[in-house]
Amino acid sequence: MRLTTLFTIPRVLRHGDAVGAGLAPDDAVVLDAPDPSLRVALAAAASGDHAPVAELLAATREHAQWERRDACVSRLARASLHHPGWLDSWLDESPEDPDAVLVKADLYVCQAWQIRTGARAGHVEADQFRAFHAVLRDAVPVISAAAELNPGDPVPWRVALAQARGIQAPREVFDSYLAEADARDRHHEGCHAQALQYLCAKWYGSHEEMFAFAERAADQAPPGSRLHALPLRAVVEYLIAEEKAPGPDPYAERAEAAVARAQALSESYAPGDREAAGFRNHLAFVLWSMNRYEEALTVFRGIGVHATTFPWSYFGEPRSEFLEARSDTRIELAMRIPFFRASPDPPAAGAPGWERELAPRSLAIVSTGPTEVAQAALICGHSLRTAPAGSRHTYVEAVPDPVRGARAALLPEDPLTAAAASFTTAEEWPALVLHRTPERSSFTLVHRGRKVADHTWETAAPAADHTAAATTAAALARAYGLSDPRPVAHVLRAAGDPARHQGELVAALGLPSPPAGYGGEQEVLTALPGARVLARRSFLAGMRDTMTTKDGVHPESPRQDDPRPVRWWVLRTAALLFFTAAAAYAWWAPDIGWFRSTVSSALALYFAAGLVRARLQDRPRHTERVQ
Repeated sequence: MRLTTLFTIPRVLRHGDAVGAGLAPDDAVVLDAPDPSLRVALAAAASGDHAPVAELLAATREHAQWERRDACVSRLARASLHHPGWLDSWLDESPEDPDAVLVKADLYVCQAWQIRTGARAGHVEADQFRAFHAVLRDAVPVISAAAELNPGDPVPWRVALAQARGIQAPREVFDSYLAEADARDRHHEGCHAQALQYLCAKWYGSHEEMFAFAERAADQAPPGSRLHALPLRAVVEYLIAEEKAPGPDPYAERAEAAVARAQALSESYAPGDREAAGFRNHLAFVLWSMNRYEEALTVFRGIGVHATTFPWSYFGEPRSEFLEARSDTRIELAMRIPFFRASPDPPAAGAPGWERELAPRSLAIVSTGPTEVAQAALICGHSLRTAPAGSRHTYVEAVPDPVRGARAALLPEDPLTAAAASFTTAEEWPALVLHRTPERSSFTLVHRGRKVADHTWETAAPAADHTAAATTAAALARAYGLSDPRPVAHVLRAAGDPARHQGELVAALGLPSPPAGYGGEQEVLTALPGARVLARRSFLAGMRDTMTTKDGVHPESPRQDDPRPVRWWVLRTAALLFFTAAAAYAWWAPDIGWFRSTVSSALALYFAAGLVRARLQDRPRHTERVQ
């Protein structure tokens, strides 16, 4: 087992970055990311203004954009669970508005499921069930009103189908609701997805009935319709079923056909398309579950930043589960490539859209001067740019390296956060690492090499729990010497505008504001007075410079053009031979423990990687001299 690990970890370190090329950074991934107009409406609703919401939903109704209307209503209903004031004021102002009544109807269903939770029936308390059914019964007149106020709208019938499943409505009621939905939009994805839930084995149907319904809907769907991926939803429900018949899988062929159908549909959408995110997330989950990692990686690239709640919420916090499955896919593929084989080429499609628009913008504000930061960061394993931020602080940003170092490849975190954890070790001063994307803003407080606190604001996300916000505010107050953490806690509990709240936090902590351009360009410190680059050093070079660089002097960047002397090659080759022999003996000898075996192996791999990297770096210079 130890030898297996010994051989596979180096493969991941060598090939992991190349295998993962084209995947959105973890910080850029957003759960159920709204489009720009819905984002504006959600932010306004969080602040109590229903006007943008009314305008958005009226447009979807007037232009019969039923799929978009369904997605907007669903997201707004979930948002109103945490910020209900805007909906109440809208209904007070216009009690017969078909859009407001529809959101209210969906809100009832969301409230009911929040009470019940998504747990299996055996794990739900009797009191929860009683409250669940009571809220669903209260929803009936509101759903009926929504359907009557806009007779051609299929979305109230999607809400009715969800309510029917919850109250255990008999089959004839379900059939009548589905018929009403079909009469308004025969190919409405949301209504079919709700119907499939009613027909699956964990509710009131069976695997056979569920697959038959999904396949029939897909066969009748027009070209390009997302209903072609409905059988894939059936596959997901089948895969997560608690009980399966022993023997050969009776649905294996149907599952393969559903996957092939969804893959063909995915190819008809552009990479990163928000409209395809729903079925692509299901497709990635199914392929990952089937250990079809190469195909799953292709789908993860196509998903880009657009993770969705389902199907990942079946297994835990959906965003975390998505990222874990994606990371597992990358690692499994990297482990299968021999160490000395060339890493795979990046995708031919070029830079995906998220790289230009949605990649996270990161900036650290460090409570000390640039020289102190540079001295402390010599062995952090990343290239950094520093710039003075007033007289007592420093801005720091990561500078992309063409090839990541081995230490950086070992650390899954954001490069700037990992660097801050390194250069604050044993130091008195803290670093506040800020991250920003169009959908979310966050921070991580790093002090003495540890992550002390973190927090994330997202558009339309609920306000942070009071206890959690107070705990985080107290940690920030201790780090920055604030006597009263309550203003900080107030900022942490704010909702609606992530970028603004991040700026308010920086001001509340008494730190300099982020420089102009932060949140736009990837590197914003280049033009600032006093900006300097601290180039990544090897561990040994960093230790040498730490001991030889004078205090008060910014360390010079290592020269990249000078050829390495013969002595450098001789010493490292000798070290490689020595530690390779020591590792081979340590793993062979039964009386040598695992720790010394692992250390000697790691040192051998370290020197081997250094020699290979040096050879690859010297080859272009040799070629230039020959030419």
